[in-house]
Amino acid sequence: MNALDLLSGDAQTFLTKVWASRVHLHRTDPADLVGLLSLDDADHLLTSAAIRTPSVRMAKDGSVLPESAYTRSATLAGKPLTGLVDAAKALALFGDGATVVFQGLHRYWPPLTRLIAELELELGHPCQANAYLTPPGSQGFAVHSDSHDVFVFQTAGSKLWEVHGQDGPEDVLLEPGLSMYLPTGTPHAARAQETVSLHVTIGINQLTWRGLLERALADVVAAVPDDHLPAGYLDDPALLADTLADRLRDVADAVGRVDATAAVESEVRRFLTSRPPRLAGGLHDVLGPVEESTRLRRRPGHPCVLLDRGEQLEVLLGDRTMTVPAWIRPALDEVRAREELTPGDLPLDPQSNLVLCRRLVREGLLEIA
Repeated sequence: MNALDLLSGDAQTFLTKVWASRVHLHRTDPADLVGLLSLDDADHLLTSAAIRTPSVRMAKDGSVLPESAYTRSATLAGKPLTGLVDAAKALALFGDGATVVFQGLHRYWPPLTRLIAELELELGHPCQANAYLTPPGSQGFAVHSDSHDVFVFQTAGSKLWEVHGQDGPEDVLLEPGLSMYLPTGTPHAARAQETVSLHVTIGINQLTWRGLLERALADVVAAVPDDHLPAGYLDDPALLADTLADRLRDVADAVGRVDATAAVESEVRRFLTSRPPRLAGGLHDVLGPVEESTRLRRRPGHPCVLLDRGEQLEVLLGDRTMTVPAWIRPALDEVRAREELTPGDLPLDPQSNLVLCRRLVREGLLEIA
């Protein structure tokens, strides 16, 4: 099951239909979602992980609490640490009805790091993960809307969501195993029920056609002379209109010469290189030898985009790029098609297979299984 299927059911149905809807619900095995962040996991993060702001914030009855109410200072190797969560203070506020918000979990909690990495590649949009730990009967935030699409799923307890659509508010009770999709701008609020509630919100920061066009045409606009407008155009606007018409024709001609393929390649490169490296298990890869029979697997969430460059092949691997001879492409196609393999499975000669696999392990695309 891939990341999008886990959250929304059939991926194609979701992508083709749900964008036009207001609320989309999907039920799956509760264990699949609870395993991503359990109540015990939240307890560990809050009380035993030396977590610091801004990775944590707290809110109560619609108001964000000041950091000073739940943090303290400390020192490490003689240097000051600020914003360190004081577990005793945080637990006291939680017992008094405050919600604990774990922010940016995709950066430091491995199960969600993997989920976000896979989801980003499936959607082609940057994603993030936050979690909300709310005491029984409490509400952290008032009705609000987000500037991005979200998936929400419950991992402990239940939470009653008030979701506002075109036909008025709708109540949705989220329990473990049920996930919900809310498009950008959907007003909502949520309140924990009789037991403690823990839910995860996956934010999808959309890349848009407008943004793509702005980036694709940036050089065209930059090439327009930055001269002053001529004096006197207020008395005779036609003077300005004629010159503007000439410049618009020049811009239109330049737009027609924009290479769409190159612009898309640039967009792909921009997106992939903006993602942080995710190299869990990398220490074992450095220490472990790669031989002809070594079992290797694709590292979850790591891209492998192949761009033909004549006699060479450019390989985009996220935060890094490889350039290899074009004749290696059949082997890379095999790597892209398999979840697991050995160097001996590739169609090159044995030595070339080993060299390529060792390089792909060093670059993070493959890991020792």
